[in-house]
Amino acid sequence: MTDIPPNDSSGNQSGNQPPAQTPPEFDPSAAHQHTPKLRKVRGMPIPVKTPQGQQTNMLGIADAQQISTKIVVTHPAFQIVLPMMDGTRDLDQIVSEAGKGLERPMLEQLVAQLDDAGLLFGPTYELLAQKMRDAFDGSDTLPPGSTAQLADMLVAKAIGEEPTDEQKAQLGGTELQKQFDLWIDESLKDAENTSFDTLPAAVIAPHIDYLRGWMNYGHIYGRMRVVDRPDRIVILGTNHFGQATGVCGCDKGYESPIGTCELDAELLDALKAELGDEMSAKMLENRYDHENEHSIELHIPWIQHVFGTDDSGAYPKVFGALIHDPTVNNGEGYDENGLGIDPFVNALKSAIAKMPGTTLVISSADLSHVGPAFGDQQALAGDSEEANAFRTQVATHDREMLKLIEENRMDDLIGSLAWQQNPTRWCSIGNIAAMLRTVEPSRVELLNYAAAMDPQGSAFVSSASLAVYR
Repeated sequence: MTDIPPNDSSGNQSGNQPPAQTPPEFDPSAAHQHTPKLRKVRGMPIPVKTPQGQQTNMLGIADAQQISTKIVVTHPAFQIVLPMMDGTRDLDQIVSEAGKGLERPMLEQLVAQLDDAGLLFGPTYELLAQKMRDAFDGSDTLPPGSTAQLADMLVAKAIGEEPTDEQKAQLGGTELQKQFDLWIDESLKDAENTSFDTLPAAVIAPHIDYLRGWMNYGHIYGRMRVVDRPDRIVILGTNHFGQATGVCGCDKGYESPIGTCELDAELLDALKAELGDEMSAKMLENRYDHENEHSIELHIPWIQHVFGTDDSGAYPKVFGALIHDPTVNNGEGYDENGLGIDPFVNALKSAIAKMPGTTLVISSADLSHVGPAFGDQQALAGDSEEANAFRTQVATHDREMLKLIEENRMDDLIGSLAWQQNPTRWCSIGNIAAMLRTVEPSRVELLNYAAAMDPQGSAFVSSASLAVYR
């Protein structure tokens, strides 16, 4: 699941209909089109106007892993066909199973569109994926994504017109930091304690987009403006889009509109030495999952803003890793190729203990994801008894689970969510668990809890800010 609203390939909101193009043609000689295997995709409603001028919704199909930027727009009736494209059925079998008037030429056209967009496993996808992998391995740092988009928007607002690339580069970091200070001031205006006495061993902060989650970012990072600067920062995120079936490490630093946090290569080397060659290879095999992952990127500019640079002009060094869901397969990898949470945590603890100076661990965590956008039938908007009861139920569940975190009862949290089948779709159980097991805290303090909902009540996402002390 993702916390960022879907955009089309041009960066516009999905309500804008893409320009008409000559549709791709089905290739009778392509075996992968005859037996199509769909990659991870996500669907979204695309508002369009009929020839009669009426508005209706079409089905938009996009790359869940964000390797391809193209979106296929088709009739919603095709959603029953998509699960059948698993590589085990040919087109005739899919037509036969689907029924309901589906004809092979219609299916051939959809397959051709999906293949052209790189949404099927095949040569088009492999070309896009290889291009992404080459770009990833060709640089020591990952460029900013959503943080750069917000910085560009703030620059445009500040100068009152569409900025040039030079203006974006020159002003983006400054405008972003101004906005951070405004959010911090608003977040902490009623707080009894507006700063930490000492640097926590770890924190839990959100990875929802800033416009919906600024309050919890402000509660954490605002309080760290006066504490001692850590020597390094470990950011544990959530793998929303990637292919890794276990812990996924990153061997890159991170850029933001403010500057660059270099990779803590010494920590990574120490971690790999603790893991050994085989488990290190597992950890880094799908490092490309970090290319389009926002759960680590969103913390980089906040880190740079509150901790600044050292005497050499460098921001804190970082190491990032994405942690899978421990309610599945007891924290082991989802398959034999995935690195389990326990060996990673044991190695990380040992590596940190051998490093000089202080380490701050950040758990980049969002909590519940509920509403029609996530498959729930109950609408959340309005003051109806049903909507109020649903929102209250979600908040109550969140508070109960947060209480387990405050009491450092991570095993009970995992067991409870596994037994309940994670009813409100907490998406960051893995990185919370890995952080607590790494730090082994004596005290966990809840600073703030908040939830954001769109006006239509289709999506309700909650998050919290917590400080963790040894």
